[in-house]
Amino acid sequence: MTDFIYLASQSPRRLQLLEQWGVHCRLLLPEADEDVEALEVVNPGEKPAAYVKRVTELKLQVALARLEHRHLPPAPVLCADTTVALGTRILGKPEDKADAMRMLGDLSGRRHRVLTAVSVGRPSRGGIKVWSALSTSWVEFATLTPTQIRRYVEKGEPMGKAGAYAIQGLAALWTSHISGSYSGIMGLPAHETARVLNAAGVRLI
Repeated sequence: MTDFIYLASQSPRRLQLLEQWGVHCRLLLPEADEDVEALEVVNPGEKPAAYVKRVTELKLQVALARLEHRHLPPAPVLCADTTVALGTRILGKPEDKADAMRMLGDLSGRRHRVLTAVSVGRPSRGGIKVWSALSTSWVEFATLTPTQIRRYVEKGEPMGKAGAYAIQGLAALWTSHISGSYSGIMGLPAHETARVLNAAGVRLI
């Protein structure tokens, strides 16, 4: 059993969710010279589920190496990654406002998937033990006008978000239907996270 975990994520939403669930977190963030965005490059022909699982595993490997390099006390390390998929097309974080507007235009009036992979790695005497899970949810947007999209993008909420929207923000006003994990759409699925943390010796309840 352990009384804290390392969260290797810069997402304030993931930290907020974990603290809400009673998990004590210590941030294990990258150094300024680490190119974490390079880990999220999509391989040619890669399917959304394979992509999000691969990226999460890469993030965990890098985070565990970071833990060892900094000579920090051993504890479970949690990583996660979220992507939005329209069919087999992966919609990552928008590069700029124009890219965000294109993504939202494509999602308008359509049903899409949100996939979040979560992995926990725990250093042990026999090496590293890893537990992983994948959450898939469906989200349907109402039809959006160009003016609605432009106003939303101008508020800055889409930037840094997979699919160019935040379900917990103003995009909720357009969401006509959800099937799956609301917290998974936010970036960390509650049920799957509890399962992998329990397996790693962290009790949530």
